[in-house]
Amino acid sequence: MTLRLVEFVVAGNEASDLLPVRSAALLRAYGARRGFWTVLDEGPVERCLALLLELDDGEWTARHVLADAGAENGRTEDGEALAHHDGWVYVFGSHFGSKGGPLRPRRAFVARFREDDAAAGPIPVHVVRNSFRLHRAVNDALAGSPLVLLPPGERVRARFIVETLARGTAREKSWVSRLTPDDLPLNVEAAAFTPAGTVLLGLRFPVSEAGEPILVEVADVPGMFTAEPSWPRALRTYVLTGVTPPGELTGFRAITPTADGAYAAVIGSIDALGKGSVLLDDHPGGGDVTSRHVRFRLPDGGSDDACRLGGELVADLAPFHHVEGVAELDGRPFYVTDEDHRVALWVG
Repeated sequence: MTLRLVEFVVAGNEASDLLPVRSAALLRAYGARRGFWTVLDEGPVERCLALLLELDDGEWTARHVLADAGAENGRTEDGEALAHHDGWVYVFGSHFGSKGGPLRPRRAFVARFREDDAAAGPIPVHVVRNSFRLHRAVNDALAGSPLVLLPPGERVRARFIVETLARGTAREKSWVSRLTPDDLPLNVEAAAFTPAGTVLLGLRFPVSEAGEPILVEVADVPGMFTAEPSWPRALRTYVLTGVTPPGELTGFRAITPTADGAYAAVIGSIDALGKGSVLLDDHPGGGDVTSRHVRFRLPDGGSDDACRLGGELVADLAPFHHVEGVAELDGRPFYVTDEDHRVALWVG
């Protein structure tokens, strides 16, 4: 596959995820014929929203979008995944920690904003920090499923779980009741709403014992934003089979719905090389892994049991290691890669 590079500088930062703009009003406001949302992965969510736009004359440009999270300004970090639902754009935090741990409560958030609001003025962003409620729901679902998961490793458990519990206990944080010593650290990197209104969360970690990527289907995410919030419930767990090369460990990097009712995704390394990752200290086979563009479908109906989803390879994206977002528009693939101090959009 031949790809064309469109390079941007947006607030001196790199991008996570790639979400097509659906709002006609927003495109008209910028004089654009198409565009994508991305989230910059350093800093609070209200400072990290950006648009990548193809203008009516064919020129590409980037816009750093002003937003206001009200009382939650400055209280989040590490937005990783974007998804559309009912006119809203949702932003999911990683729910993870730094490369060496521990878990960070600021990353356990979901935010949303009306896409049409971006056509004029700063966007009001509603942020809900869930104090590890989503962590708890997903961990319970994984523990109760027949999936066999790759053990996290002693250093990972000590740095991400044991240290988080110790810090929370010392600071008398109420969220310590939502973590247990046997938990797995979650790294949420991808999200997509289903037609039923549930959310598929793509995990970069954990992975299956065979090194294959894991999805968890979650209900009630919009309920987090009501006056009397309800909290997400994990419904089903899935493992994506047939797309991980033998001997490698792959996690989700991006998911997007496709026009035919399936899902496109990017899978790749479980953490970045050369950045002091404790996860890779325990699982070195998960680092030097190139990205792959894949597809899958959910089964008809539903089951409360874990399900094996057969994946299809669309494109091997080697030598890229850090593809962070994928979109398919008008029969063409678009990718965004995690680059130091720039945003790189690749057009098929």
